Amino acid sequence: MQQTDLNERLRAMTFGVPWNLMMLTFGSFLIAFSVKAVAVPHGLLTGGMSGIALLCYYVFGGLTTGQWYLLLNLPVFVLGWIFVSRRFFFYSLYGMFATSAFIDIIPYSLPIEDIWLAVLTGGGIMGAGVGVALRSLGSTGGADILAVICKEKFNLSMGSFEFWFNLVGFLAGFAFLDMHIVLYSIAMTFVIALAIEYVMGMFSERKMVIIITDKPDEVRQAILGPLDRGVTMLDGRGGWSGEPKQVILTMVSSIQLKRLEELVYSIDPDAFTIMGSGFHVLGRGFSTRKVY
Repeated sequence: MQQTDLNERLRAMTFGVPWNLMMLTFGSFLIAFSVKAVAVPHGLLTGGMSGIALLCYYVFGGLTTGQWYLLLNLPVFVLGWIFVSRRFFFYSLYGMFATSAFIDIIPYSLPIEDIWLAVLTGGGIMGAGVGVALRSLGSTGGADILAVICKEKFNLSMGSFEFWFNLVGFLAGFAFLDMHIVLYSIAMTFVIALAIEYVMGMFSERKMVIIITDKPDEVRQAILGPLDRGVTMLDGRGGWSGEPKQVILTMVSSIQLKRLEELVYSIDPDAFTIMGSGFHVLGRGFSTRKVY
């Protein structure tokens, strides 16, 4: 009971305001650090709205990178006020202001001379920042809000929108910047995408487990009790014997996987288990649907 109450409090905390602001602040800092400490010294573009802000900074000057980021986001948030939820809007507004402020506040640049090291380092840091921010109930603004609007209104996937948005940005880059710099920047966006997937997986990796056992009730009680996870009982039949069997389906975190294995095989050493990844899991005890 105490374990259940603790889990409930932890889950409630992840949807509270302080937790989301902390995630957005940390994510915004990483994004800004990637821009200011890595991208700007090498003249790289990062993709997304920060990439457009960098392009404007390189070509037109006048404003700082953070100010360009803020200016370009203003019309986006006007649309966001109309088309997205108020919760997502205000969290994203905070994320946008935090990113803009951090870009201008950070005075440090990493002493990296090799541009490929800059591509890998900057892409990894920015991808981590975006991944952390996306684990909150908001975003850092920019292309994320436009992607949500297109998804809700035109059924265009967010990934497709991000691709076309970045394509337009890089085509503009070819018109104003050295071709080699733009190509390095494109490589950097691939690193960013990989880092985002990795960080998101760290936060939300889940395992789907199917258990076939002659002691289904004992295994079910062990999962519901000590492991504190839900169970679905399925009706099955042995393909060779033709005998009816109860099949257990459950979802656990990757951390709980070893404990589940020990529980199952301590009850039934002859049990048959199938374990697979289930990265996107919505429901009580796991992730709640993010409302845009």
